[in-house]
Amino acid sequence: MKTLFRPMIVIFAVLAAITGLIYPAVMTAFGQAVFSSQANGSMLEKDGKVVGSSLMGQQFDAPQYFWGRLSATTPMPYNPLNSGGSNTGPTNPALADEVKGRIAALKAAGTDVSKPVPVDLVTSSGSGLDPEISPAAAQYQIARVAAARKMPEADVAALVDKYTQGRQFGVLGEPRVNVLELNLALDQAHQG
Repeated sequence: MKTLFRPMIVIFAVLAAITGLIYPAVMTAFGQAVFSSQANGSMLEKDGKVVGSSLMGQQFDAPQYFWGRLSATTPMPYNPLNSGGSNTGPTNPALADEVKGRIAALKAAGTDVSKPVPVDLVTSSGSGLDPEISPAAAQYQIARVAAARKMPEADVAALVDKYTQGRQFGVLGEPRVNVLELNLALDQAHQG
């Protein structure tokens, strides 16, 4: 038994060093060298201050901003420590109340709700942290945002088009618009 004990300890120590120290150190260095922004959370800055990450949604409810998907996280919206959906099904009255509440908020903010509302503007996401909305949801909000900012709708629509990302590799996922990036671009355009 003593003859097996020493090789087991050596193998354990070598594998622990490789998988616990060397591999993470090499991957961290590689990530920082090649994908620095992504490795550091894809943080976005405004006036030299970090305002958020392009990977995580934020609460926007002022009329001059595009609104993202609802967040079902608790105790506050877009809480990364409690990521998860609401798990309310189509027959659950809570979902109907959530949809009615969001439509009322859109109407109160000056959005024309006579047209069909894109589903991603009135329902929560699966994670509660989605940073993106569909191009249809962004286009639906153009008139409200343009009126609130006193900008031509064509200028706001051009920004939506500029920040609309296509499918990854042309086939994966759906076209999408990052809400934080678009709102930062709006702030920049409105200042200039």
